[in-house]
Amino acid sequence: MRTFWANGYESTSTRDLCEALGLDRSSVYNAFTNKRELFKRALTRYMDATTADQLRILDNHELPAIERIRALFAKILQTEAENRRDGYGLGCLTVNTTMELAGRDPEIALMLDRDTEYRVVNLSAVIGSGQREGSIGSTRDPAELARFVNAVIAGIRVAAQGGAADATLEAIAATALDALT
Repeated sequence: MRTFWANGYESTSTRDLCEALGLDRSSVYNAFTNKRELFKRALTRYMDATTADQLRILDNHELPAIERIRALFAKILQTEAENRRDGYGLGCLTVNTTMELAGRDPEIALMLDRDTEYRVVNLSAVIGSGQREGSIGSTRDPAELARFVNAVIAGIRVAAQGGAADATLEAIAATALDALT
């Protein structure tokens, strides 16, 4: 997963995968059929883990909704800081894959769409809750706001990958929070 994440699908060679897995070429193909199947498994694993992390934060009903979203942004910023190498971040495997493959691989695009929709539905529920409790002042539709938050998160990840400073990423998140309140 980390090899695809660091290199992208197209730039990851079978040799790279063999080294990452500690397997020879025939073992990789026997276990995963081909590079694409291995990539789909890696992408699924990444989406499941990332979405589960996000949902754990969003499901903390001890916090007001806006604080859950603030905590989500804090987690995104922390992850980007941890994945920075030589001033540049790895970004997000789903965002990277969207940019690399979604426009020309319908099956991968469908996987990404399902993951995005699942996250947006959960964000929307938190935002709606925040509107009802008063911690989120925006009167826009919760689903629209959820898509906005999701797009901001993707933007933070792309900006980190491009080498944006931590302060810049923090300002992006703070601006999004201001838009919600």
